[in-house]
Amino acid sequence: MMRVVQGAVAAAVSAAALTALAPAASAAPATAATTATAAYNGACGTGYKTVNSTPIGGIGTAYLTYNSATGKNCAVAIRNVAGDPVAMELYIRRTGSEIYADQDGGTFRSYVGPVYVSATGSCVDWWGAMDGTRFQEYGTNCG
Repeated sequence: MMRVVQGAVAAAVSAAALTALAPAASAAPATAATTATAAYNGACGTGYKTVNSTPIGGIGTAYLTYNSATGKNCAVAIRNVAGDPVAMELYIRRTGSEIYADQDGGTFRSYVGPVYVSATGSCVDWWGAMDGTRFQEYGTNCG
């Protein structure tokens, strides 16, 4: 009878220890995920290489990519952590143009874009917003 009681006590102590540690263990990955930078997701297609990026507050990163075979630039803005849909918008144009070449917008879970512009021999402007946080890059990646 004594062994059964000792076994039950040991099991109860082990369960209590695991329960006490569980919240700390699950909190660390959530904190790390919200501070991580979103990696470029390849949305622009084959042959595009990242040439510039800009943070979008603490919620995401916008990327400008370039395809040397086609001379096209492409932008995409990616949330650090996908979740409920939020308002996102993204624009791109050749610097000096009054009208954007391409745009995308709506409510999305993880990213907005891609948007494209041919800009061989000129600079690129790209800007937008994610869940109310604006970003902008003007006169970048000239050539």
